[in-house]
Amino acid sequence: MKKCLILLLCLFCLTGCSTQTAPQAENTCTISISCATILDNMELCAPEKQELVPADGRLLRPVEVSFSDGESVFDVLLRVCRENKLHMEYSDTPAYNSAYIEGIGNLYEFDVGALSGWMYKVNEWFPNYGCSNYTLRDGDVIAWVYTCDLGKDVGDTYVVGGQSE
Repeated sequence: MKKCLILLLCLFCLTGCSTQTAPQAENTCTISISCATILDNMELCAPEKQELVPADGRLLRPVEVSFSDGESVFDVLLRVCRENKLHMEYSDTPAYNSAYIEGIGNLYEFDVGALSGWMYKVNEWFPNYGCSNYTLRDGDVIAWVYTCDLGKDVGDTYVVGGQSE
């Protein structure tokens, strides 16, 4: 009886007192970067910038990436651009507590007119807040798109003043 009790106690200590936690499931999302709208507006694009626009308008084809709990759209964009040696420039905007994407692939805001620049959407929705503030969920699909018309040409229906078309 004593041996049985000792054996049970040893088994309990080996299994019940473990400090290891079960591995977390890996989170993944898909990200792409497109400047295809520039192809329809090349006349507005400076000649030195035109050579930066890929023939199909894709700077990064959709790719699945892993991310950790709590990471944002910005975190994934920054990592993917570094891994793919794709130039990306941003600034911190304290008023919005978020990063503002100034340029990707050396294509910057206002390079194709006064209403041009980078926007992002997640699962076909354009959030009305900065990319640093969008916390990713497993399975999200992120698309960074270059707009030449304040989002209208990429499917965003949000209009200044909070009204939708």
